[in-house]
Amino acid sequence: MTPSDASGGASTGASAGRWSSLDRPPLNVAALQRALVTGEGLWSSLEVVGSTGSTNSDLAARAAKLPEGAVLVAEEQTAGRGRLDRSWVAPARSGLFFSVLLKPGPAVPQERWGWLTLLAGVATATGLSRAAGVDTSLKWPNDLLVTVDGEERKTGGILAERVADGVVLGIGLNVTLTDAELPVDTAGSLALAKATVTDRDPLLKAVLRSLEQWYGNWREAGGDPAASGLQETYAAGCATLGKHVRAELPGGRTLTGTAEAVDADGRLVVRTAEDKHEAVGAGDVVHLRSVR
Repeated sequence: MTPSDASGGASTGASAGRWSSLDRPPLNVAALQRALVTGEGLWSSLEVVGSTGSTNSDLAARAAKLPEGAVLVAEEQTAGRGRLDRSWVAPARSGLFFSVLLKPGPAVPQERWGWLTLLAGVATATGLSRAAGVDTSLKWPNDLLVTVDGEERKTGGILAERVADGVVLGIGLNVTLTDAELPVDTAGSLALAKATVTDRDPLLKAVLRSLEQWYGNWREAGGDPAASGLQETYAAGCATLGKHVRAELPGGRTLTGTAEAVDADGRLVVRTAEDKHEAVGAGDVVHLRSVR
């Protein structure tokens, strides 16, 4: 399933029994289905499993036989994946771990499908702001950040994977993880960020409704990030912009400079010390310091 590395999840090897907690009740599947699978909106089905290796892998394997809008949620992932095949493992019922199937079809040129990762970030941050009262910023390209004790911490992330006729989007969020359950001090959770709501049912509904709205607007605009308002909104919530960054690029090359913009293709535009602008389409970005 989701985020870009294990720094956002808990230590590996967690079993459902070990992490069982009365403070972490299971999701109310029937209520979620009634609220989200209405026959009139995007979401065509919603399935919750107790445990699986990866919701992205499971949904991708079935994508050809499923209609757009299928949602797969896991109470626990044992082999969650992120970018570059990094692992993501967290205590059972401590977060939201889910994947959705989107099929933009001919309405959106495939060269614009890369915006779906950034769209999911905007939608998730928007939904969490409304439902949990917590400010969530975006680290390019796919991390979700919250502030814990005055420090920027990763609380989740997104993984988009192409399938035959669409995209599987995986989203992972740390909701109730405690300090003791975090593997590194750069990780965080909504609870540690003092969210007003940590009940996973309303949080999942809020994120999926926000995703439906943003996806609908983007699709109606033919995937145009400017016309749909996506490019502007992403830039406004992107914590990477204005920071001095180090981008670790494919092939082992490293680029250092100031992150200045996100271009029409969703790439991060970095201004180097030589005053040259380079667009980064893939790679790991490390925030070094702010230059705003």
